[in-house]
Amino acid sequence: MRAMNEGISMTGQKKTALITGSSRGIGRAIALGLAQDGCRVLLHCSQQRERAEAVARQIQTAGGEAGVLQADLSQPDAAIRLGQEAGPLDILVLNASVQIRCPWTQISVAMYEQQMNCNFLASLLLIQQAVPHMQEQHWGRIVTIGSVQERKPHPDMLVYSASKAAQRNMVQSLALQLAGAGITVNDVAPGVIDTDRNKEALADPVYAARVKASIPTGDWGRPEDCAALVRLLVSEAGHYITGQSLYVDGGKSIQ
Repeated sequence: MRAMNEGISMTGQKKTALITGSSRGIGRAIALGLAQDGCRVLLHCSQQRERAEAVARQIQTAGGEAGVLQADLSQPDAAIRLGQEAGPLDILVLNASVQIRCPWTQISVAMYEQQMNCNFLASLLLIQQAVPHMQEQHWGRIVTIGSVQERKPHPDMLVYSASKAAQRNMVQSLALQLAGAGITVNDVAPGVIDTDRNKEALADPVYAARVKASIPTGDWGRPEDCAALVRLLVSEAGHYITGQSLYVDGGKSIQ
């Protein structure tokens, strides 16, 4: 990670960015990328605080600014508390999610609430808290991290895929309402990405071969592939992109 120029960001002024679920995987890659771009980064974790703190130290060692906030976003009051602790934000990246594999006939109310609270409700509550500051400065960037399942739902992840589709719909609604305030709202939808979440399932060679065959490019994506698109969307170069759901999936969504 290269050294950073203090006070320099994509717009000539240091921006504060909160990335939920940023102790590992895609969120970690986004946090590191935005720190490289000169942002003051607020990392978020649900449980594994030591991982988030390790990412913060990596950013700080390279000359950047980073802090760690902890909250279980499956609890509605936690999202409100996280927004209050984060303070004014210029960039909000909503990456945290809960994914429970389960046949649809066995989905419980608790499973439903845990996923919908974290994947959709927490996003809504955090956006509600972040937007007033963005409106005041007539500049803001909101990015949700969705999933290819918005378009191609997995049969054993009914609630997860439904929550991501709902999040995409929210992005489109808010993009129309906030465009005049200088705020862009977009969705980045990853396909099969090589992260901790997928390692166990992809360790099964039969399943892995079937999944790989469903991806036109024939390989997995990397967290950095998703981070690259987020970095574009929150930069000045991305100022004319809003209301979009952009797939980072090797073509899986169109097959």
